[in-house]
Amino acid sequence: MELLLDTHVLLWWLADDGRLPAGTRSAIADPGHRVLVSAASIWEISIKRATGKLRTPANLLAVLEECAFETLPITAAHAELAGALPRHHDDPFDRMLVAQATIEGLTIVTFDERMSAYRVSLLGH
Repeated sequence: MELLLDTHVLLWWLADDGRLPAGTRSAIADPGHRVLVSAASIWEISIKRATGKLRTPANLLAVLEECAFETLPITAAHAELAGALPRHHDDPFDRMLVAQATIEGLTIVTFDERMSAYRVSLLGH
């Protein structure tokens, strides 16, 4: 399985937060699963960190590498689809995750109920 972590799931994983259910945690930790983090999530985290709304490791990319998570760049095709998606969700970062999952055939790991409005594979609900 190829998993794309929503930003909140990534943050819960990094903080060992109890809101991340054991089954979801096991799916992310499974060495047979490819786990990806979008450049959009890294961008969102960086913005929130810079404004003081969030504390995360300063060496986030190194931490992701230690976790064996792959980063997923944003392509022009991702951007085009994100802009064309139905307006079920107004968060541009989440819309990008939907576009990336759609194009790349990934399962989004999320607990954001609004994501279920899209025709994309989800894990976490």
